Order: sequence, then structure tokens, then C-alpha cells
Amino acid sequence: MTLAEARLRELATDGAASLADATAEEIMHWAVDSGLRLAVAGSMQDTVLVHLASTVLPGVEVLFLDTGYHFPETLQTRDRVAASYRVHLRTITPRQTVPEQDEEHGVALHERDPDLCCALRKTQPLDEVLDEYDAWATGMRRVESESRRDTPVVSFDERRDKIKLAPLATWTDDDVAAYIEKHQLISNPLLAQGYPSIGCAPCTRRVAAGADARSGRWAGTDKTECGIHL
Repeated sequence: MTLAEARLRELATDGAASLADATAEEIMHWAVDSGLRLAVAGSMQDTVLVHLASTVLPGVEVLFLDTGYHFPETLQTRDRVAASYRVHLRTITPRQTVPEQDEEHGVALHERDPDLCCALRKTQPLDEVLDEYDAWATGMRRVESESRRDTPVVSFDERRDKIKLAPLATWTDDDVAAYIEKHQLISNPLLAQGYPSIGCAPCTRRVAAGADARSGRWAGTDKTECGIHL
């Protein structure tokens, strides 16, 4: 274990203990006050975490993973955020374009091996860019799915040797809606069109009112996560 890794691990342990009941703003301030090189992962499903981070750390780096399969509305949301919020938005792309991936792995890999497609187009690009940072923040919330119900607000990302923040982990859907309303935030138009959880277009479906928010992701399969948080 390197000294840097040991320091980050110790910070994560201390943060997990001291910030368990902290507000999202307090969690972000802790990361900034700790001197961490911080990035925020922004999927552009909603812009709550991106906006909140920008109020604590103006100019914060926001990482958007452009898989090549996004809905046009998601890309439009990204562009509006880059133009309107006090952030430095970085669009991260996979090593291969979609046509290049099709040539190597066959067309529509997401239909035959969605785990591999997610690994190539999301997880691997994020892993590579996070080498530049000490910590990253995600908008994961415990109410989103059963697999996320124990999400800690601060943890040590063992696979990447980074501190991982989930400042919104304890937020309910009502909390998110209230923050959006209070700050008149930019929202992905698809949220109002029956898409409560938005990923890549080929693997995202509308969800019936009252259904599990993430049930429209990889519908018809037992896949529930892209792999970024595993």
C-alpha cells in the first residue's frame, strides 16, 4: 500500500464515521477542506449533485461518460449544464467508437452481452480518468433500488483506490424534487416522459407509474447495475 493510498483509506474511514448523519453540503465541504482532488460523475439524469457541488466548489470538474448511445435529450442536458452551471464539464469517451466496437465485437453488443458493453463504454473510461483524482462523487441514493439501500455517504473505492462520496445517499425522491424546485434546476426532459432512471437509449425503457424507478434499465434481464458501482 502506498502512502497516498493509506492516507485516502484513513480519510475515508474517518469520513464514514463522522459524516454518517451529515448533510450533502457538509459532505462536499469535507472533501474540499480535506484537500482532495475531486471529480463529480454526472449522468445528466438530473443535475442536483452537479449543482450542489458547484455551490461548494465553483469550477468543480464534472465527468460525463458519453457512451455513444445516449438519448439526444441527455446530451442536450449536458450542454445546458456546461453553459449554465459553474463547473468544468469533461466529456469522457470510450477507447472505441460505436462502429469500431461493432467491428470487433459485432453489432448491438448490448443485446448479447450488456455487461461487456457497459464495461467497455462506461466502467473502463471512468476507471482511466479517475486516475487523475483522489476522490469522486456520485448521485447514488438508497431509495433507488434494493442493491443501493446500504450506500454509505463516504467509502473507500477498493477497485480504484479512491475515496467515493455519495452525498445524496439519504435523500428521498421528495428531497430531490424540493431541491430542483428551490433552485429551478435544469432537468433531463425524459424524466417527465416516464423515464425515472435514464441510461443508454437501447437499454432504457419507460416505467409505469408506481413501478420501481430502475425497472426500465436493462428490462427483461437480471442486470441492475452498469458496473461502475460494483
